[in-house]
Amino acid sequence: MASSSRAHLSRRRALRSIGLAGLAAAGCAVTDHGDSRLRLDGLRDVARRHIGPDLVPGLVALVARGDEVHVETAGALSLEGSAVQRDSLFRITSMSKPITAVAALAAVEAGLFDLTEPVDRLLPELRDRRVLRRMDGPLGDTVPAHRPVTVRDLLTFTCGFGAAGEMMTAASPWPIVSAAEDAHLATLGPPDPGVQPDPDTWIAALGRLPLMSPPGERWLYSTGSSILGVLLARAERESFADVLRHRVFEPLGMRDTGFWAQDTSRLATAYRATAQGLDVADPPDGAWSRPPAFGDGAAGLVSTADDMLAFSRMLLRGGAPVLSGASVRAMTTGQLTPEQRSYGGLLPDFFTGNSWGYGVSVADSGAYGWDGGFGTSWIADPRHDLTVLVLTQRLFDSPGLPQVHSDFRAAAYEAIA
Repeated sequence: MASSSRAHLSRRRALRSIGLAGLAAAGCAVTDHGDSRLRLDGLRDVARRHIGPDLVPGLVALVARGDEVHVETAGALSLEGSAVQRDSLFRITSMSKPITAVAALAAVEAGLFDLTEPVDRLLPELRDRRVLRRMDGPLGDTVPAHRPVTVRDLLTFTCGFGAAGEMMTAASPWPIVSAAEDAHLATLGPPDPGVQPDPDTWIAALGRLPLMSPPGERWLYSTGSSILGVLLARAERESFADVLRHRVFEPLGMRDTGFWAQDTSRLATAYRATAQGLDVADPPDGAWSRPPAFGDGAAGLVSTADDMLAFSRMLLRGGAPVLSGASVRAMTTGQLTPEQRSYGGLLPDFFTGNSWGYGVSVADSGAYGWDGGFGTSWIADPRHDLTVLVLTQRLFDSPGLPQVHSDFRAAAYEAIA
């Protein structure tokens, strides 16, 4: 198989594996805090059903309501490896996007830039954009963009560049996709911190490509968060990793979250499903074992259940000490117009019953969150002060949320019914 065809199939699998935020036994352990009113039997049963060498090798599932926290651990960090622990590390990939959005909103509150400001001041590489006449058309067939890209466009994924559902069904790679792959942007397919260049090289390469749609016209997945990381680093005059550390991680006590695993013995082996069984997608000493050249705000982070709980609770409880309540409300409110939603997302029914806020999917019910295609999911429901986190190391292999994640969410809602 030609390398371009292999890359196309890999990208299609990766896009199919992106989970949608929504509602929905050996080695098992539970940590129970407080005067519990949640019924835990359902959570244990879910773990027992889904753990296995051909299913999910290991997981950490966390359900929190108010001050109650229940953590279920099951299975192993790798096939026949050591047992998963509560503080095990997982590649949260696209769950990085909400964290990047919070850092951006904190910078807005600090006066470093404005939501409606064009990105040109900090990212001159993205000035004077041109737009493809057709997303699948030749790179030279373009027209001038009718306006600049704004910070808000990056947060809402309406900046004009990113993954589209049509990519999954294309008979062959689009020219823009091949060009992005040749530039090692790793933004229209699976995350790959091992190939991305330094931020200045990355943004310069992106700036040489045309936009796929006019700014503000339609939702295109992922790239907006990657660009935000470069924007924040320049606005703060420090690395994006340091921006996240002082804006988000240190205030919230997220000691284990970062762009690489400093203790690889705690990092789960990542697996993808094949016809022959589970195959290693990334080992503990792989792409997330060392500082990357490019800290990708779209999909680069590793984290733990407790760190992500601290992040979720910050949003559920009004934003302190990171954001104002107004910024939290804006972030967790659907920001897309009916026209923007009409183009669809990664799937034809992507925006049925939900919209997109700033870095998060927002359900009509008011619940919000996002998932990581390497096997993780997060949902926060302000109606119940509820957080549900499921961290696994099996990559998503279907368009929707894998059953293990849906079952844990269902068990959590049943427990509070």
